[in-house]
Formats: sequence, C-alpha cells, structure tokens
Amino acid sequence: MSKVVMYGKPGCHLCDDAREIIRAVCGELGVEWTEVDITQDDQLFTQYGEQIPVTFVDGKQHDFWRVDPARLRKALTT
Repeated sequence: MSKVVMYGKPGCHLCDDAREIIRAVCGELGVEWTEVDITQDDQLFTQYGEQIPVTFVDGKQHDFWRVDPARLRKALTT
C-alpha cells in the first residue's frame, strides 16, 4: 500500500490547498498520509522552504507547489 507525505508549514495557502486534495484522494483510496511541519526542523526548512508544499509517494518526491488530484490518484493506483 502506498504512503503519502506532505511537507509544508502553517499559514501557507498552497499547503492548505494541497492538504485538502491529498485528504480527499487518500480518503477515497484508503491510503495513509501524514504531514510534516518543516518549521520544526532546520534541515527540512532549508531543503524545502521555497518549494512547499512538497509531496512524496512511497518515499519519492511526487510534486511541489501544487498537487494535481488526477496525477496523485494515478500514482497511488499504479
């Protein structure tokens, strides 16, 4: 089963949009997902601060800035 991780931070409108898409697609498919707040880790903040939200599927970077629901669904079902 696939696992999705979203790296983001509070107050990020793109993160808010991505979170809703991820929640909907993962909920529809029964896929587990988690969110990581990059403001809690200096290394993550340095690495992803300009790209958030960044999503990973099964440990591989999938998207950044925007999450396309059809693309995410395809990654989780193939």
